Amino acid sequence: MGGDFGPEVVIPGAAIALERHPDIRFVIYGLADRVEPILAKYPKLQAASEFRVSEMAVRMDDKPGQALRNGRGKSSMWQALEAVKDGEADACVSAGNTGALMAMSKFCLRMMPQIERPAIAAIWPNSRGEGIVLDVGATIGADAPQLVNYAVMGAGMARALFEVKRPTVGLLNVGVEDVKGLDEIKEAGQILRDTPLEGFEYYGFVEGNDIGSGTVDVVVTEGFTGNIALKTAEGTARQIANLLRQAMSRTWLAKIGYLFAKGAFDRLREKMDPNKVNGGVFLGLNGVVIKSHGSANADGIAAAIEVGYDMVRNKLLEKITADMSHFQHSAPINENKEETALSDENQA
Repeated sequence: MGGDFGPEVVIPGAAIALERHPDIRFVIYGLADRVEPILAKYPKLQAASEFRVSEMAVRMDDKPGQALRNGRGKSSMWQALEAVKDGEADACVSAGNTGALMAMSKFCLRMMPQIERPAIAAIWPNSRGEGIVLDVGATIGADAPQLVNYAVMGAGMARALFEVKRPTVGLLNVGVEDVKGLDEIKEAGQILRDTPLEGFEYYGFVEGNDIGSGTVDVVVTEGFTGNIALKTAEGTARQIANLLRQAMSRTWLAKIGYLFAKGAFDRLREKMDPNKVNGGVFLGLNGVVIKSHGSANADGIAAAIEVGYDMVRNKLLEKITADMSHFQHSAPINENKEETALSDENQA
């Protein structure tokens, strides 16, 4: 029910994912009058799905605490997460309200042992193919143990998604020298240098330009900086696309040149299309939760579903759990298991 378009895009996206992966089965939650007419247009998807009617849907402008209070047990978002908690589903995919999804995920699924704060990991196109950047907005600020946890979780995701045996991990900083940066970043770097690593290799500090060049497989930062980097990259991609469009339509000679170079521009457009790399992963939870862009089209929804498919198929949670056992000293265990996501409303 979430995103800018709701079931009108989510259902066709699920149908595309099913064509690519016929072994997927769906449990679809939503309002009957919105979902059932659209689902009926996709008989193959309908046969591979179970539709469960929800009483309500979280609105895109609901505050996290409000969504949790009003939607617990009743909303399509909560019910989808509960299906993961109860083992009825392997992953939850939503294009809905990000803050509400994070708050409900923390409350319903709880955090993994030794992980205090969640992270949103984004798949990032770069010169070498794709990389991972986290956190891109789940938690504002992070101390050294949390950054180390992000490194471990991001490496586990890279192994699950890219099937790389030993991904490289870098800490985002204002310079590559050891003396530069905030104390928590330098401390996290020291921990990663001093700790024996089995699941990944620590590269060191990286700068902003390294994200696009693909210097490392995983770039680690805290949510404030990561979200600004993400929004800046998305805005720059749109700006470049607009500038190219204007330049190619300015003169007849430019239009003729565009015809000769159309293949190259099509490849560039595909590379910059956010729908091709859609699907942020909520890391640190006792379950797989994928957040789609709210503006995603059907192809974008399919891409987000495929991210969840790969995370489950390649045993993301098992990889993270195994890797975290090597960092017991680096992250305090969150003993307050009754803490609700309401206290994190401002963070979300």
